[in-house]
Amino acid sequence: MTKVLSVGGSIVVPDSPDTSFLKEFAAMVCSWLDEDKERKLILVVGGGAPARVYQQAYRNIIDDNSLPTKNDNDAADWIGIMATRLNAQLLKAVFGDLCPQDVVYNPTTVTTFEGRILVAAGWKPGFSTDTDAVLLAEKFHADTVVNLSNIEKVYTDDPRKNPDAKPIDSISWADFRKMVGDEWTPGKNTPFDPIASKKAESLKLTVICASGKNIKNIRDILDDKDCIGTRIG
Repeated sequence: MTKVLSVGGSIVVPDSPDTSFLKEFAAMVCSWLDEDKERKLILVVGGGAPARVYQQAYRNIIDDNSLPTKNDNDAADWIGIMATRLNAQLLKAVFGDLCPQDVVYNPTTVTTFEGRILVAAGWKPGFSTDTDAVLLAEKFHADTVVNLSNIEKVYTDDPRKNPDAKPIDSISWADFRKMVGDEWTPGKNTPFDPIASKKAESLKLTVICASGKNIKNIRDILDDKDCIGTRIG
């Protein structure tokens, strides 16, 4: 049985690496794996603060009209991808012998899953690590991707800007994709990226969006129990 967690970089590195969270998260994962030797877990990690900081630095520099370079989305994406790879290497190190394989960069070429945990990072420009998570779910026959971020549920609108925004418990892919659109831009802040959403819909995957900080709730999701979050499918 293989589960896939897409772990938002803002959970792992909100400003600097959140060591308290990582200790608690790692302990929960180890406990979950210990209960059943058939269990395996794929962790796909985002870029977090390093991605945002370096992408913004890039944009600030090229906004200087004295430079010949112009804004390049691929260049910004590569900066974010490198941040995901640093965060993924940290997670791989934390799990030690449970994760014997190298960090996965290209989800389409990995053919084996050794050990109990597989850690993946960003692949190439054009989408976020959410898409990598969907591709790995397809590769290793997982029917659900759990998307962990700094929001507890998907809302009808940005609750920070619209006080009338309502939380959503369940939503179809068709309705969700109307909300997030079809275009990807580096650093785009959506509950699940548009490219990943299109692929997940085609595969008939379920995605559960939930808070990455609620460790007990993550465990309930892994155990297929009632949980707090938004189910897309």
